[in-house]
Amino acid sequence: MNTEILGIIVMFLATLVLALPLGKYIAKVYGGEKTFLDPVFNPIEKGFYKISGINPTKEMNWKEHMAAMLTINLVWFFLGMIVLMTQQWLPLNPDKNPNMSPDLAFNTTISFVVNCNLQHYSGETGMSYLGQMWLMFLQFVSAGTGLAVAAILFKAFREKTADKLGNFYDFLIKSCTRILLPISFVVAVLLVFNGTPMTFEGKDQITSLQGDTVNISTGPAAAFVAIKHVGTNGGGFFGTNSAHPFENPNYLTNMVEMSAQLIIPLAMIFAFGYFIRRKKFSWMIFGVMTVGFLFLAIPNINMEMNGNPAITAMGIDSSLGATEGKEMRFGAATTGFWSIVTTVISTGSVNAMHDSTMPLSGMNQLLAMMVNAFYGGCGVGLLNFFIFIILAVFISGLMVGRTPEFMGKKIEAREMKIAMIIALLHPLLILVGTALATAYPAQGAVTLNNPGFHGFSEILYEYTSSAANNGSGFEGLGDNNLWWNITTGFVLILGRFLPIIGPIAIAGLLANKKYIPEGNGTLQTDTPTFGFMIFAVIVIIAALSFFPALTLGPIAEYFSMK
Repeated sequence: MNTEILGIIVMFLATLVLALPLGKYIAKVYGGEKTFLDPVFNPIEKGFYKISGINPTKEMNWKEHMAAMLTINLVWFFLGMIVLMTQQWLPLNPDKNPNMSPDLAFNTTISFVVNCNLQHYSGETGMSYLGQMWLMFLQFVSAGTGLAVAAILFKAFREKTADKLGNFYDFLIKSCTRILLPISFVVAVLLVFNGTPMTFEGKDQITSLQGDTVNISTGPAAAFVAIKHVGTNGGGFFGTNSAHPFENPNYLTNMVEMSAQLIIPLAMIFAFGYFIRRKKFSWMIFGVMTVGFLFLAIPNINMEMNGNPAITAMGIDSSLGATEGKEMRFGAATTGFWSIVTTVISTGSVNAMHDSTMPLSGMNQLLAMMVNAFYGGCGVGLLNFFIFIILAVFISGLMVGRTPEFMGKKIEAREMKIAMIIALLHPLLILVGTALATAYPAQGAVTLNNPGFHGFSEILYEYTSSAANNGSGFEGLGDNNLWWNITTGFVLILGRFLPIIGPIAIAGLLANKKYIPEGNGTLQTDTPTFGFMIFAVIVIIAALSFFPALTLGPIAEYFSMK
């Protein structure tokens, strides 16, 4: 166990060390400065712009940015529906996997377009290789979309007053080519050399020790698994995701995949500081996010290491921790840490079954997604955190009797209305969805494999995962039916695009305002005191919104074990 803890600490610190120069590089990419990858990608990008007719030098205001984002995502959605509903008749389908039903294709396409990758199908039996490759493309561009909108936020606070905030397509292409692609290539190579398949051949046949013939699915998994983590997507090439030995063969690949999903969210924090020339501010953000992350991760590691007391009471040795639903090649401590990494960052990949973790571990996984602002997904983590910054600035202004200001811009009624709507939208989607599924058991609850408190947690987890664009699940839930595919599909749409549009609208409105030089009475937003204020706002909103629901699920299950 001590070795596992040491491995976790080394992995996190090594990722942080790598994230610092990566953040500086990202700031240069979005700032249009020279980078060492320019000779490689400049010709590729110029060719793309020439073919598409896009002018990357034409700057957009925040409304034009959002119109471009929504338009291109709509195109990807329709193309995805066509591919998934006709994959049976298309090339690259050696295993003869069938077409998806319209409701499953609807859910799957939306899920990958919005960077959630909630999967109501099993990858090796539900998807052709062409379908997997299309989903891999969506994992690039959905992550690129999140990074591109974060770049708009960067631009809004770099200049004292600005209307034009760069070009969305330029940010999107650079995010995919200069950030996501190089890191994904390195991760994919490491996976291939450790045993992850990268082939277009169909199933392999082997003969077991008992003499049975077994068909083993393969495919172009290494490339898919790399971007699923680097882009904080989380979709599994195989049904059991990163618990599958082909997606995650050994302890080294487990460390690589955890680092891959952490590195860009961490780097984006520092990129923000480099870009707006306020590095101390980015360290304040990192401090608040890391405190929240550790408050969730450390208890989970401890609970999973200690094992299930009910099993220990039966006289069964629990020295290896709570091993149900876990891969022994990773161990309980590492799995407990992964479960928070993947829910805090909104990756949603799993290296064990979250349905089998201890009740309060499940509660922490839910809280990580309910807060949805500690690190977060590619780009959108900063947008979610930005809403809490605006709320904290406003409350702090009221406490000292001053007009709230953030980076030299007054925060007025319009910005606060948007911030409050976005802050309340997340719990609204989760709690209304859960209420409807439990109120109409013939639709939602009938698909549960577990009754009682844990069954309620499964329903709550499904809508929380959808609203947070996470994609993981308590897999005791039979979710491939019309009810779950349609309801979670609409939660996915609203939970992705409104929390993007809201912060960018606030940033665009603030960018247009007259800059007010900071004085002695200006609220300092890069101090530990202000960081504590943000953390308090996050805790209060999460506690008031979600504590009653958590009481009915994981907390009640915990006390039922006593």
